[in-house]
Order: sequence, then C-alpha cells, then structure tokens
Amino acid sequence: MQGVVKVYDPTTGAGVIVRDDDRSEVLLRPGSLSGSLFRTLRQGQRVIFDIEEASGQTYANRLRFGSDGG
Repeated sequence: MQGVVKVYDPTTGAGVIVRDDDRSEVLLRPGSLSGSLFRTLRQGQRVIFDIEEASGQTYANRLRFGSDGG
C-alpha cells in the first residue's frame, strides 16, 4: 500500500496517512515507526506501508520509503 503523510506528531508518534488507492485515511499509532528506517515523518512525504486492522480501526505499520514514480 502507498500513501502520503497527512499529519504526524513527533512528540506522540501518532499521525495520519492518506492512501493512494481510495484516498481513505489510515492512522499511525504511537510507536509505529519502531523498527523502521524512519525516525520522523513530514507532511507530504510518500511512504509504503502495510495495513493492520484492530478494534474496528485501520492502522499503518511496517513503513518504508515510497516513490512518486517520477
């Protein structure tokens, strides 16, 4: 899955990614960058991620660097 970071709070580690395929929002939980190459994210940054469903919410995990195909 690919998307773009809509918002990210480095203090809490929470954020939102907008999916490329259907423009839906996927949440980032605190600690979701643990084990990834990312230390922080910026608004508009393209990422590749996996989807995890928990408690009726969709979360992003296993973030990797994305590409805009350009």
